[in-house]
Amino acid sequence: MRTSRQTGTPLPVLLVDDETQILKSYSVMLRSSGLKNVLTLDDSSEVMPLLAKQEVAAIVLDLSMPKLSGIDLLPEITANYPMVPVVILTAVNELETAVECMKAGAFDYILKPVEPSRLEAGIRRAVDFHALRLEVLHLKEHLLMGGLENEDAFSSIKTVNKRMRAIFQYVEVIAATQQPVLITGETGTGKELFAKAVHAISGKKGEFVAVNVAGLDDTMFSDTLFGHKKGAYTGAEAAREGLIAYAAGGTLFLDEIGDTKESSQVKLLRLLQEQKYYPLGSDVPKKSDVRIVVATNQDLQKLIAEGGFRKDLYYRLRAHQIHIPPLRERMDDIPVLLDYYLEEAAHSMKKKKPTPPPELKTLMSTYNFPGNVRELQAMVYDAVARHKGGVLSLESFREIIGQERLGAATQARAAEESAQYGSSEHFPTLREAESSLITRAMELANGNQGIAASLLGITRQALNKRLNRKAPEKKSSGTQLRLKGVDPDPKKG
Repeated sequence: MRTSRQTGTPLPVLLVDDETQILKSYSVMLRSSGLKNVLTLDDSSEVMPLLAKQEVAAIVLDLSMPKLSGIDLLPEITANYPMVPVVILTAVNELETAVECMKAGAFDYILKPVEPSRLEAGIRRAVDFHALRLEVLHLKEHLLMGGLENEDAFSSIKTVNKRMRAIFQYVEVIAATQQPVLITGETGTGKELFAKAVHAISGKKGEFVAVNVAGLDDTMFSDTLFGHKKGAYTGAEAAREGLIAYAAGGTLFLDEIGDTKESSQVKLLRLLQEQKYYPLGSDVPKKSDVRIVVATNQDLQKLIAEGGFRKDLYYRLRAHQIHIPPLRERMDDIPVLLDYYLEEAAHSMKKKKPTPPPELKTLMSTYNFPGNVRELQAMVYDAVARHKGGVLSLESFREIIGQERLGAATQARAAEESAQYGSSEHFPTLREAESSLITRAMELANGNQGIAASLLGITRQALNKRLNRKAPEKKSSGTQLRLKGVDPDPKKG
């Protein structure tokens, strides 16, 4: 349900009918189904004054009323509050009336007497539609303004990257809704930090509760989330509440959702659809008012194609989706993260913050960071732990990066050699291959010989000798060309 951006509380649904008994009946029904914030009016003339001072998520409007009929009130509402969907309730089963209402802007048209499930479904669709409209509007505002309203909520995510800042803006737009959020990204990108930001901005009064669901069998999954009654299974000597109860009115974060069993996925789908769950050993459902946020480092669409993840659950979960880019796609964040983790590591170890050498940023810019921000943090902590004084040593960084590169190179070597040389008309000589590697390493290292040497797996002195050897070769080649009457530099003359 759409919520107030200021308080995080759900916006109310407004019921308008001149029969007070019907209003009471519908109110009880909606509250029992989870739509707890309901306003009622038995005087249609009070609708417009109320809307002028109270934002609502949807309006359920009876057509036949004294003073001001629903058919007269409808165009006035849609003209002044076009963002608010109006559901028409009427006992008049006439096609012309239905067409007239839809032309006037009604969102839905429901005949009395109405089945409770039909009314609830219609109102929920209207509320979701209203939420979507507002989110698009707020997203446009954020993109045009370019600023953030809740900088503090993102204080734990260190970035200067424009793409990341755009994601922050999107989070601000979707945080206040009740809809699920799917967070995707590689291991170590900070998915839980974004989940916490969603919760902080939502304004929800309940707790943020996180659980890693990877490896949980169906019984453990159900017990963890839904709890159990006494005697539900062997060893269940006392009743226990699940995490949904602990997160009541707040956010439940399920990490590694792609690793859940299909039976667990079915139960999660039912929870999302009905806002109800059954503790183990109980046949009495409990109501849920938690916001579900999930995360995974897996490709869920690939899992769906392989039969490992339910398509219907996927579309339920991705009402809103946040994809966090890997660190290698936002290398401009490395200086910021490096400085932050140096400060944090030094403080935790009660040391003076070390001064990083200028070469460190260049070295890191040549690395792919398969473990993302978490890997960078571990590197920095390891280096600070070894640090004795003076300028921070590059040695521990070179060791870790060298080990990672060696492993990656071993896995890819056969494919690379086949692609580069197997089908080539000209098979390169050792000297040509060496020259190409040295040139590429110097490009990646921005001319820094120490870093280029570490990329090549040789000492700086060995690289220096090879560079010096290349220089006379270039000079000799140019002399020979001049003797033949050819200028080695075609740009001259």
